[in-house]
Amino acid sequence: MKTLLKNLTIIPMSEDGLSFTGDILIDGRDISAVAPSIDPALADVVKDHSGHIALPGFVNGHTHLSMTLMRNYKDTCSNLQEWLGEIFPIEDRLGDEDIYWGSMLGLAELIKGGCTSFADMYFHQWMTARACKEVGMRGFLSLTLFGDEEETMNRLSVRRMDGELDGDLLRRDLAVHAIYTCSEGTYRYTAAWAREHGAIVNTHLSETRKEMDDCLKDNGCLPAFHLDRLGFFDVPCYIAHGVWLQDDEVALLRDKGVGLVHNPSSNCKLASGIAPVSRFRKSGLTVGLGTDGASSNNNLSMVKEMRLAAMISTVSTLDVSALRPYDVIRMATIDGARAIHADDIIGSLEVGKRADITIIDPAKANMTPLNDIFSAIVFSMDDENIDTVYVNGRCLMEGRRLLTIDEDEVRRNVLSCWDRLRKEE
Repeated sequence: MKTLLKNLTIIPMSEDGLSFTGDILIDGRDISAVAPSIDPALADVVKDHSGHIALPGFVNGHTHLSMTLMRNYKDTCSNLQEWLGEIFPIEDRLGDEDIYWGSMLGLAELIKGGCTSFADMYFHQWMTARACKEVGMRGFLSLTLFGDEEETMNRLSVRRMDGELDGDLLRRDLAVHAIYTCSEGTYRYTAAWAREHGAIVNTHLSETRKEMDDCLKDNGCLPAFHLDRLGFFDVPCYIAHGVWLQDDEVALLRDKGVGLVHNPSSNCKLASGIAPVSRFRKSGLTVGLGTDGASSNNNLSMVKEMRLAAMISTVSTLDVSALRPYDVIRMATIDGARAIHADDIIGSLEVGKRADITIIDPAKANMTPLNDIFSAIVFSMDDENIDTVYVNGRCLMEGRRLLTIDEDEVRRNVLSCWDRLRKEE
């Protein structure tokens, strides 16, 4: 089926600062035309979006989707390590049902915030994959690896994810949790497995000062150089956080083609620090944007994440121009897609790419007047301005109404799962 979206202000993210009034033609899962005017006779369905803004769907480059179950829980921990000590025991008790309903809740929140794809690092990923297929969401789903090489081999031997992969909306990645929870053998084995199977890897890296200091003490080098020595960057890779990366590490990651995903809310909330992303970008490193999990954020809103990323860049550099609004939108769209090695199919509104489209309604008090469209999106927009969302050419939300998720049913089941998990403590 061909769907024509007419009379939009289009921000294609294909050229710096470009926006224009025009139409978008969707043919099946793909964008087949983007132009100032497209003949309605070419489409089966025509939708007039006069006054609305279209841009590529937001790419959440790093999250732990089912941590929606632990939202607003253990919020008084003083740092990442203390927080993980509280969270790991709960995660050990999570089962398929918990992951499924936690994923469904996360998907509802992502879609309502204009997000069309996400990179997930968690457990029981076959259940997250099932939820994505039912809802119609694009997921880059990583099985999370912990411990030593033997434990990694055991986790990779579980093949339940195989039956859920569809070759279209879902991609299987591999995530080694972190250098402080995984052995050198796990990193080496994961890179070898990824090379053999054509997979993409990711990990948390340089999230805290303690992680950097401990790596220097234990390995005699900075974290990025430690992983490079293990061959982890010899396969396509992206990393989360990078708060404490040093300049020579940034150069290494850039030269290896490693993408970085900035998670400002989580880094602020867990007192990890502020990643100097404007400096990273000037060095040529590709930087995307992520929310991290809803237990360390405590939401999955890319809209909120964009605003915070811009604000903390300004206050930490004392330079308003260090990260322009358009730069932030790039991080949430095309650069986010590039960071996780998916910019061949998503991240911009161009012919041949998947029809992952977010449509904004600016005709509300918070975005009036619309003097600068990029500033308005970054600094003024709320999730409530997200009107319509397409993923792979399928409309998942229209007029703020979710079309593939019963949000009330999801909330009931999440609360039931969480009630049981709390009683098991």
